[in-house]
Order: sequence, then C-alpha cells, then structure tokens
Amino acid sequence: MKPFWRHDKFRAALRSPSLMLGVVIVVFWVVCAIFGARLAPMDPYADNLLATLSPPSAAHWFGTDQLGRDIFSRVIVGARDILTAGLMATLLGTVLGTALGLALGYIGGVFDSVVSRIIEALQALPLVIVALMALAAVGTSNLTVILVIGFVFTPLIARTVRSAVREEAALDYVAASHLRGDRALSVMIVEILPNVMPLVLVEMTVRLGFAIFFVASLSFLGFGIQPPSADWGLAIAENYSLIGSYWWTVIFDAAATASLVIGFNLAAEGVQGLFEQ
Repeated sequence: MKPFWRHDKFRAALRSPSLMLGVVIVVFWVVCAIFGARLAPMDPYADNLLATLSPPSAAHWFGTDQLGRDIFSRVIVGARDILTAGLMATLLGTVLGTALGLALGYIGGVFDSVVSRIIEALQALPLVIVALMALAAVGTSNLTVILVIGFVFTPLIARTVRSAVREEAALDYVAASHLRGDRALSVMIVEILPNVMPLVLVEMTVRLGFAIFFVASLSFLGFGIQPPSADWGLAIAENYSLIGSYWWTVIFDAAATASLVIGFNLAAEGVQGLFEQ
C-alpha cells in the first residue's frame, strides 16, 4: 500500500488552490480555538474601564470594546465557542441525516414518500425561523443551539443522501448482496454507505460553513451562545449600536466570522473537485 502522500488524490489536493487556501484559513482558526487562551496577549474577559472604546493601537491591536476588554484577545479566544458549536452541530446533522437518507433511499415505498413530503415541507420554511421557534420553545444554551442546528441540518443532508442511495440501490452489487441473503442493515452500512461517503464528506464540509454562520446569526439575535462568551456573533450584537463611531468594536469579529465561513466553503469546493476527478 502506498503512503497517503503518494496517492493521486493527495497530490491533486496540493495542487488545488481553493482547497489549500481553505485548509490554511480553517487550520489557523482551529489553532486559535485550541490554544487561544495561551495566544491571547491579554485576559479577554477582564474589564478595564480606564481604556473603554480605545481605537487600534500598539497596546491594543484591535482596540477595546465598551467595557475596555481587548478585542484582539477576544477574537482569538472567541474562535473556540463558535467552532465547537458549529462542528458539533454539523456532526450531529451529518450522522442523523446520513442514517435517515440511507433508510429512505433503501427502503423506499410509503415510508420514503411520507418522510420526503415532511422534509419538503420543512425546507419551505426559513431555517433561521425554524431554529428561533425551537430555541424559544426549549430555551437557549450552548447545548440547545448545537441540538437545534443539528436537527435543522438533518433533513437537508438526508435528502441529498437519499438521492445518492436510490441510485446505488439499483446497481448490481446491491442485487448480489440480496442474493447472498445479506440483511438490509448490512447492505446499507457495508455495501452502500462506503459508496456514498464522498458525497457525505462534501455535504458535511459545506454544512460546516453554514453552521458557523448559523451560530453567529443566532448569537447576534440573542438566541445563540450566551455571555460571558467571547463568541463573535455575540460580540457583534453587544457592540452593534456603536459601529457608527467605534467601527473596530464590530468589524474584526465580523471579519473573523466571514473568513472562517469562506475557509470552509473553499475547502468544500476543493473537496468536491477532488471527488469529481
């Protein structure tokens, strides 16, 4: 077996500008999320009422907010909460959506028809509205944000996986599994799932970008990650009214959010290109 760095796919990945740029951006923020507390030059939660709303300077690279907290340190540390919530929600949605998509595509019949109609009805609703209604019903916390976004993503991923599974289920290797007497669960997991995994990986990468934006949006609206977190969406909400006179209190958190979303989207585009080759 050849080492992974000698495989054509790996070499193609190194030649993909979008994939490499996306990976670099994402890795940068992952490092910040893991080591943010050590990388931050100041305590991101410490108030300094003598330095409130200070503009960017040598002492405070990104300036300070209305409580005198160092914005650069808060941006670095804030990567942890938004990345953790986005990643966990995407993993939950991917696992549930893949399982549901496998069942719908393989079983078919009335089960597929009924559930597919429900999914179509859910997709007709704005995702943010659905999430806000759910959070208003169950309450807001970091855990409920992850669960709600994961469940919102589930039908979207399920529909994509279902289409791929239906195509695979009509192929000869699945018919051969039936002739061998393999159980339905075995056919789905052992035979069909490996063949739709590239699609699942692409879908998961795409959803990661959506999840980051989703978490930031909910935090901005007051239904996402809660204080005293340095979450970027929450920071934008706290300082939004000051943007006219103190632009630095918002712009750096907004730029961080945009860069992470763009990074995941570039990575997803690159991964999709690799699997299409």
